[in-house]
Amino acid sequence: MLLLNDLKTRIQTQQLNILNIQIRQHGFPVGRLALSEDQRRLQHSVSKSFTSIAIGLAIHEGKLTLSTKLGDVFPEYKTQPRDEYTQHFAEDITLLQLLTMSSGHDVGPLSYEERAQLRETDWVKHYMSLSLDHPPGERFIYSSGDTFMLSAVLQAATGVTVRDYLMPRLFEPLNMHDIQWDTCPLGRTLGCTGLYLSTEELSRFGQLLLQQGAWNGQQLVPANWISFVTSKKIDTVGSADWNQGYGAQFWRCTHDAFRADGMYGQFCIVIPHRQAVIAVNSHEGRMQDILDVIWSEIYPLL
Repeated sequence: MLLLNDLKTRIQTQQLNILNIQIRQHGFPVGRLALSEDQRRLQHSVSKSFTSIAIGLAIHEGKLTLSTKLGDVFPEYKTQPRDEYTQHFAEDITLLQLLTMSSGHDVGPLSYEERAQLRETDWVKHYMSLSLDHPPGERFIYSSGDTFMLSAVLQAATGVTVRDYLMPRLFEPLNMHDIQWDTCPLGRTLGCTGLYLSTEELSRFGQLLLQQGAWNGQQLVPANWISFVTSKKIDTVGSADWNQGYGAQFWRCTHDAFRADGMYGQFCIVIPHRQAVIAVNSHEGRMQDILDVIWSEIYPLL
């Protein structure tokens, strides 16, 4: 087992509110730092990465394609007639553009603040009513609304929510039962947030990603989908670990790694060349500081 005394000291010195860290390497738990009970906690935007996996499975099953457009799935919300002054419409956004958060908005729709005060209960209708600021596919704008629309598209294509779709295909094979995943007012899985997992469960998800979708001799997720969603698709701008580019609901990291991450420091970091997974639950706004500690105190031990 890895000795994590220096890690604990660094966390305490910087007063980082990290709750739990679970480290796996070569398929086995090799380190754990428990500064709080490892209970299921809201994973915030880590949820987005699970939605991405659901989309990949639906594509594999022939229910969707990357070129599927919102107007194909929700024709009732198409703009009729089209405004002669508006060149770009939500109905033209493809699944690929939703996955890469390049839908064409300058401000991502359905942010936490917007959701909290939105009077329209049909969030699909609301999203589809918004005009685009530039052509889809051009640039990355972080958007929880894009991920919610992925959830809505999957439910329309399969007849079940993302949560229910993933239960037999992902959660139960990973020994994650009775999963809670919050919904919108009309009962659609949020997709962009709302999933509750423990740090240990999150580390299992990371191990599945590291194993290219294989688990206990079964291919739960196509390996090519894992490779696709975790490789860089679009440029990003930000601090060290936020300017490495974005995949399809996954972030690229420094140290040739990739991650799912959520507000206040939930992380599922996968480091393929070290055959390692680092799962973190925190309640800490200084997210780059958390990653800096991981790279300086854990990465050299792997």
